[in-house]
Amino acid sequence: MRGRLAPSPTGALHLGNARTFMVAWLRARACGGQLVLRMEDLDHPKNKAGAAEGALADLRWLGFDWDEGPDLGGPHAPYTQTERKAHYAAALDRLRQQGQVYPCVCTRRDVETGQSAPHTEDGLYYPGTCRGRFADYETAAQTLPQGRLPAWRFRVPSCEIVWFEDVFGGMVEQDVSEACGDFVLARDPQGAGYMLAVVVDDAAMGITEVVRGDDLLPATPRQLLLYRALGLTPPAFLHVPLVVSEDGRRLAKRHGDTRISTLREAGIPAEQIIGLLAWWCGWAAWGERLSLRDLLPRFDLSKLPRTPAVLTPQVKAYLGINTE
Repeated sequence: MRGRLAPSPTGALHLGNARTFMVAWLRARACGGQLVLRMEDLDHPKNKAGAAEGALADLRWLGFDWDEGPDLGGPHAPYTQTERKAHYAAALDRLRQQGQVYPCVCTRRDVETGQSAPHTEDGLYYPGTCRGRFADYETAAQTLPQGRLPAWRFRVPSCEIVWFEDVFGGMVEQDVSEACGDFVLARDPQGAGYMLAVVVDDAAMGITEVVRGDDLLPATPRQLLLYRALGLTPPAFLHVPLVVSEDGRRLAKRHGDTRISTLREAGIPAEQIIGLLAWWCGWAAWGERLSLRDLLPRFDLSKLPRTPAVLTPQVKAYLGINTE
């Protein structure tokens, strides 16, 4: 077993992130496996100064450890995605040579305008407008205003049914060509985009199981197409329900400050937070204070609820979270 923790410096670590990371940590440690920490920092416009260092500090404070990472090094270094662009460029070049990607000049607004009906989780379906439109990337780039570059899209075969068995959720099946159409791999000419990067990195780092939030479940069939196109062996996938507010939406500032750093500064013990996360997972009683290692003998994936964990008034009061 080789699992991974993959924080992103687009914001501070919050309760929802910590709960998912806890499941990933327990999955690996409960069977004597290894954990890799990789900083997924390719989303430059959204990256926050100091967030990468803060995520590592928060994870350490909560009791997490890992065997390889940007702070420890290891045989698969570097462990920061912006330092691994050469790997993504090589993968993109392979896909180009196989004719499986093409340059696209469509903006998000172009795609939104062309929608006849919502098809995907974000309401966007791409019908292949730029398929065969340009001889090469350079020709596509010449049609755009200075400063804008084409994106790379993966050419999804028609009627491509992808299925896999999620470790937690069971069988998943998706016709990618109908669900989203040709999807964006990168908006960087060197191929440094999230969808391609996670596939390349997980394969290169020998990850055997990916634990992440179920908001990423619809993206998994696309990633499996990339594994196949690149001749790589995919890991197993385990998608867990998110932590949401009472209105069922993702955690946001309007729901109260759920950042680990804020709770830490307020004097909330790490064991109180871990105990709460374990209660959400069905592994602890309300109010128990526990360490991650206390949870190893209690870890039981079958007890994990299949519905989202909810940030209720009871939880807010317990952690001293307010929305003022």
